[in-house]
Amino acid sequence: MVVGLSGGVDSAVTAWLLKQQGYDVIGIFMKNWEDDDDSEYCSSNIDFVDAAAVADVIGIEIEHVNFAAEYKDRVFAEFLREYQAGRTPNPDILCNAEIKFKAFLDHALRLGAEKIATGHYARVRLNAATQKHELLKGLDPSKDQSYFLHRLNQAQLANTLFPVGELLKTEVRRIALEIGLPNAKKKDSTGICFIGERPFRDFLNQYIAKEPGPIKDEKGRTIGQHVGLSFYTLGQRQGLGIGGLKAKGAQKGGGEHSPWFVARKDMEKNTLWVVQGHDHPWLLSHELSAKDASWVAGSAPLGSQFTAKTRYRQADAPCALSGAVDDSFKLSFPEPQWAVTPGQSAVLYDGEVCLGGGVITV
Repeated sequence: MVVGLSGGVDSAVTAWLLKQQGYDVIGIFMKNWEDDDDSEYCSSNIDFVDAAAVADVIGIEIEHVNFAAEYKDRVFAEFLREYQAGRTPNPDILCNAEIKFKAFLDHALRLGAEKIATGHYARVRLNAATQKHELLKGLDPSKDQSYFLHRLNQAQLANTLFPVGELLKTEVRRIALEIGLPNAKKKDSTGICFIGERPFRDFLNQYIAKEPGPIKDEKGRTIGQHVGLSFYTLGQRQGLGIGGLKAKGAQKGGGEHSPWFVARKDMEKNTLWVVQGHDHPWLLSHELSAKDASWVAGSAPLGSQFTAKTRYRQADAPCALSGAVDDSFKLSFPEPQWAVTPGQSAVLYDGEVCLGGGVITV
């Protein structure tokens, strides 16, 4: 059994649990990013030290594997293309599909492993009736990561275990402390692995040229200047540089003192459109279209009534699925969804079962 050891507590407890179950466990640390990899932001060196310390305590071997070239080709290049096109991609989803459950899985199988395991909060179940593997939500609703794993296919799920998906995060921390893991109290990582905690705009500046242009309100008045459309996402409130401005008279969805939100991006005219008020009509959508669909079962689900997430930290919203042909589909929602963002993923669920999803186009 090969376990992806990241240096974090979830993968550490994963490795320990599997060893307790009698598996012959080997840990692999994946290095996926090399550019400006320093201890301030993208601390892979520190993470490897933590992972090695965990392996020592558990009593397993650990191997350091570099997937930086694959990551740059398969994930980061797509990440930049999407931002340059004005969309907001989710590279963690692509990383799971292309690196952790493809490059890493292939490497583990070459080593002779029967399966891999990671510290994701999700579960896998074989459906006895269909003989298909199902991707289920993790039992801890506040930590469920099935949204990020929705592109996994049958072959990948058949070769994967998610032991901590059966536990609450508090239980994982308790186990880590109980068995004396050196990273038991290490805080969870946030943000994209190759960006870390650094300011996102500063990072993008290194790769995408700035093309300033006008910021306009819903009446077409120019009220500021943006630094480049790639640096903004729909629903964004911070960093617009127009916080002190007021529009004359109350606007629909918010009064004259209401905060501004990014509502639209016109790439052709290099214009950023903003509105006042969180619930402005321009920020609400009853339907969406998606492409590049990926279904866990291998084909689109039968039926039409499901729930969906259009962003990670969101409650499941009832929806109707239609037009699921080739690699595209449409969703309609009885309740409007806020700031549906092209480039992000719409992920479908049937109860606790994650069915798959696609990339939002509009």
